[in-house]
Amino acid sequence: MNTDQLKHLLSAVAAGQTSIDAAADQLRQLPFQSLDCATIDHHRALRCGLPEVIFCPGKHPDHVVQIARHLAAQNLPVLATRANADQLAQVRSAFPEVLVDDLSHSFMLNPPAPLPPRNDDPFIAVISAGTADLPVAHEALFTLRATRTPCVRIVDVGVSGLHRLLAHLPTLQRACAVIVVAGMEGALPSVVGGLVSCPVFAVPTSVGYGASFNGLAALLGMLNSCASAVSVLNIDNGFGAAYSASLVYQQVTKHLPKSS
Repeated sequence: MNTDQLKHLLSAVAAGQTSIDAAADQLRQLPFQSLDCATIDHHRALRCGLPEVIFCPGKHPDHVVQIARHLAAQNLPVLATRANADQLAQVRSAFPEVLVDDLSHSFMLNPPAPLPPRNDDPFIAVISAGTADLPVAHEALFTLRATRTPCVRIVDVGVSGLHRLLAHLPTLQRACAVIVVAGMEGALPSVVGGLVSCPVFAVPTSVGYGASFNGLAALLGMLNSCASAVSVLNIDNGFGAAYSASLVYQQVTKHLPKSS
């Protein structure tokens, strides 16, 4: 249950449209629900602004399905990341309507429609330095969709051809946050940080040749960025960057008039 759902329920009780007992039935699963394999935090969207997300590695496919089913019953988007082939196969069998992002190995139940930016409304820009970084960028994009956050996707604009990035400068300068996904030496977030006036979430990827040390070189380069607005996520953590950027979007839009 999220804040909007709770307000709607309380308004229905106040208006006499829902009985107190019926409302209590809907609230009974708050704040958590104990399963044999997990304790589901149904209260997280009320507390933190976004619902619980399933991290699939290490989980039995049956457990992934069980957790997803109980989360989906709340009628909120259910996002799961890093699912393997067995988990995805079982999820597809249990939920024929599931939405899967094959690049990032993520899936979603109750998916909201994509939200492209409208007019001058705030949005998040997601930049992939290279095509090889797309799996991590797609994890960020899929997470933004699950959180109903408008976003734009900019692909293959790394520092080896900087003119490609500059062609997108008007878009970047209108964003309320930018996620920059880059491997190799991890230089792109510093460049972006020097061009925009919003938070930049830098995501190092494990893409690169031997001396990249599976993303460690990019991570250290980003941590030593001279651009003051750059904050660095862990290696390949597109989800964490998108989660943080979506919270920025929520704060930016909190007091804006609702679009009709």
